[in-house]
Amino acid sequence: LAKLQKSAEHNRENTGCVACTGCVACTACTFCEDSTRLFGCSHCIKCADCTNCSHCVRSSHCNDCAHCVESDRCARSKYLARCTQCVDCNYCFGCVGISRKDFHILNEPYSREDYFRIVKALARELRLPEVAG
Repeated sequence: LAKLQKSAEHNRENTGCVACTGCVACTACTFCEDSTRLFGCSHCIKCADCTNCSHCVRSSHCNDCAHCVESDRCARSKYLARCTQCVDCNYCFGCVGISRKDFHILNEPYSREDYFRIVKALARELRLPEVAG
């Protein structure tokens, strides 16, 4: 078993991927770029160890997320930026460990209008790609 696991670690081939470029050890992905060990993802760029994600950028260990930027260990969420361990969240920026929240910045709630105004300025200042706002 250890021998098989060791050989799998060094497998750099993509399996069942379509139109992916610069990816390593991905499976069943489409249109991803420069990513590693993705499964069932589409249009992700520079992501690692994600499953069933789409349109994410520089995110890792995410599951069933869409349009997330520089986020880590998030699940079933959309439009996150620089978030960690968020679950079932939408439109959050810089949040950690929250669940079922929308329009939060640094774990604090904002109105929809204020959220987009603040995030637009933050994204510009931090030069974040593809942040919804």
